[in-house]
Amino acid sequence: MYTAETQIRVRYAETDQMSYVYYGNYAMYFEVARVEAMRSIGFSYKQMEEEGIMMPVLESHFRYLKPGKYDELLTIKTKIPTLPGARIRFEYEVYNEENELITEGWTTLTFLKKESHQPTRPPGNLLALLKPYF
Repeated sequence: MYTAETQIRVRYAETDQMSYVYYGNYAMYFEVARVEAMRSIGFSYKQMEEEGIMMPVLESHFRYLKPGKYDELLTIKTKIPTLPGARIRFEYEVYNEENELITEGWTTLTFLKKESHQPTRPPGNLLALLKPYF
């Protein structure tokens, strides 16, 4: 299993009237964590897209346990539990500064050819980078 950590400071614009992170922003936090997790093993989303493959989200799930708050530094732990095929699943745990689990969830993405939008295998370089973790 591959795991990575990313930190995000909650900005004022991401909160509601209670100074809690607005629930819809967790999708963006998960995206940031996903891209940074891939970057940390040497894989570039941008390069993948330039080479003709994109990764749209098929499913997303969130479970809110406690609120994230304005100006907190959140830590997002990202896991890839299985080696990807035509789809890849990311699992997330979001922790506040007290190291309390506040949100958890997962997303499933698929690999598509940019030109035809047809499913395709994951890029070979991504598989090579991930294989040592499985």
